[in-house]
Amino acid sequence: MAHSLSPVLHGAAYAALGLTGWRYGREEVPAGALARHVAGLGPEWVGLSVTMPGKEEALVLADRASSEAELAGAANTLLRRDGGWYADNTDVHGLAVALEQAGAGQVRRAVVLGGGATARSAVLALRRLGAGEIDLLVRDAVRPATRELLARLAGEPSGPRFHVRALADGIPLDRERADVVVGTLPAGAPAPDLTPGGDRPPVVLDVVYSPWPTPLADAVASATAGRVVAVRGTTMLLHQAARQVELMTGCPAPVREMSTALAAALEEEAG
Repeated sequence: MAHSLSPVLHGAAYAALGLTGWRYGREEVPAGALARHVAGLGPEWVGLSVTMPGKEEALVLADRASSEAELAGAANTLLRRDGGWYADNTDVHGLAVALEQAGAGQVRRAVVLGGGATARSAVLALRRLGAGEIDLLVRDAVRPATRELLARLAGEPSGPRFHVRALADGIPLDRERADVVVGTLPAGAPAPDLTPGGDRPPVVLDVVYSPWPTPLADAVASATAGRVVAVRGTTMLLHQAARQVELMTGCPAPVREMSTALAAALEEEAG
């Protein structure tokens, strides 16, 4: 995507690691054309980052995939492995780390806004953090891939319990009802109604990072009189990219240098 900051993050990582021969570019690939694009890549390509709408296509074209990519039904990372392509989903890692750094701690109950590929990654990240109950708030009917994931996780011995509700029902901003709220709605989507209450508001993370603040972030600040500031999606972006760097290069990701480059790019973007 034209607005993606991934080149900034990967470029900073390669510079810090001394990988002078490595390059990370950006290319727009239409929906349905990812397999054809990947088939035309030369042997010098070690991997790709994939954004929507190509994440589900990336999983389908891969020869093998990580368990989390298979569960999510989507992959944001393709890696050349043994002459074929291996799919992974580092969004799960990025979301989990972002929530931990935001102070989510041990999650009992969570709310996820949206029901697409990123929402599935959020569900898997919350599962990592121990969530026992997850509410999924959707506009319309739950997508088949999302319904399949919920059924598989609910069938695990210690899997989360799920409740699917309409976005119109509103978002509880009270830790008695939710420790964490994760927004996965597209950029510019109107914020659902909020129902603040209690003295312990939840951690709110919106995966969108541009433009910022999002309607959800503005609504959260307004509903809580500024007591709650939604976590920007850049934290997730940083840590999912760091995991991609590790998978692609085999080197520990230089997170500090990547974070510095990201902050500078955001400042320049803000003018």
